[in-house]
Amino acid sequence: MKLSQFKIKLPEELIATEPCAVRDESRLMVVNRKTGEIEHHTFKEIINYFGDGDVFILNDTMVFPARLYGNKEKTGAKIEVFLLRELNEENKLWDVLVEPARKIRIGNKLYFGDDESMVAEVIDNTTSRGRTLRFLYDGSHEEFKDALYKLGQTPLPPYIKREPVPADAERYQCIFAAKEGAVVAPAAGLHFSRELMKRMEIKGIETGFLTVHSGLGNYREIDVEDLTKHRMDSEEMEVTPELVDMVNKAKDDNKQVCAVGTSVLRGIETAVSMGGHMKTFTGWTNKFIFPPYDFTVATSLVSNFHMPYSTMLMMVAAFGGYDLVMHAYEVAVKEKYRFGAYGDAMLIL
Repeated sequence: MKLSQFKIKLPEELIATEPCAVRDESRLMVVNRKTGEIEHHTFKEIINYFGDGDVFILNDTMVFPARLYGNKEKTGAKIEVFLLRELNEENKLWDVLVEPARKIRIGNKLYFGDDESMVAEVIDNTTSRGRTLRFLYDGSHEEFKDALYKLGQTPLPPYIKREPVPADAERYQCIFAAKEGAVVAPAAGLHFSRELMKRMEIKGIETGFLTVHSGLGNYREIDVEDLTKHRMDSEEMEVTPELVDMVNKAKDDNKQVCAVGTSVLRGIETAVSMGGHMKTFTGWTNKFIFPPYDFTVATSLVSNFHMPYSTMLMMVAAFGGYDLVMHAYEVAVKEKYRFGAYGDAMLIL
């Protein structure tokens, strides 16, 4: 497939900049692959499509406040640092992106906080914008992380063109988030409220978790027309024996397995085994899924409405079928569905 086939005419005003007031009251478009039928619902009505023994797989990664603003030593120039991941706990080494990159060189010291109490030294260049920082902090690792995160802001997606506010720390996080490591929230999971999950439990619907620490690669523009030549950034992931047992039993019992989000779909397909089953996995995935693709584990998918040309849109099109998904997106624009992480959702059956 070609990149140009994923063009969507998306009016700017349909990109959601604020979340729905109540998590499970966002809109839900339901797309049936067998009939091609499209229905319009509220997210909490998703429960009507599933029953006893069906399994929802969710991503329990936790977003951390990755965006920091500081000053460069001597010049006092304002700099932005985006934390990607911790490389070494003992030495407080972090893999980061910096802006403006050309002014930040090895040996520079960077100061953060009103009192400039947090100091970091640039010790390596990794990419044009990438640097390795060593934070100079006296105190335990927990105290350091606490102090660092107090200075950080919620890493909202680049298409949400506003500054983060304190409320984003809660709303740009799934209620079941448990394992810190993402800088991109698994957006399909944001629609699940405690009430909805309780109603699912009462109905006998099981919920299982895998972990994919979603990174900035989700927003990286694809610069090749031929999609076979695109390389995804690697993301750390884990599939536990508990999830494998739950999913494989559901498959054996001919129950539905619903992947909640494209990160979950990638995780499942990285850990797929023979006969539509899953196996345990701990490591990194750079799996890139685009049409045509044969899925054997997930029988349904929940996903938000994604940006044109994005790898997430390609994955949804691979699951739902290119023509049907692109038609559904046209309907979504016409019906004024909200796009992006804070937007509405689609269920593909």
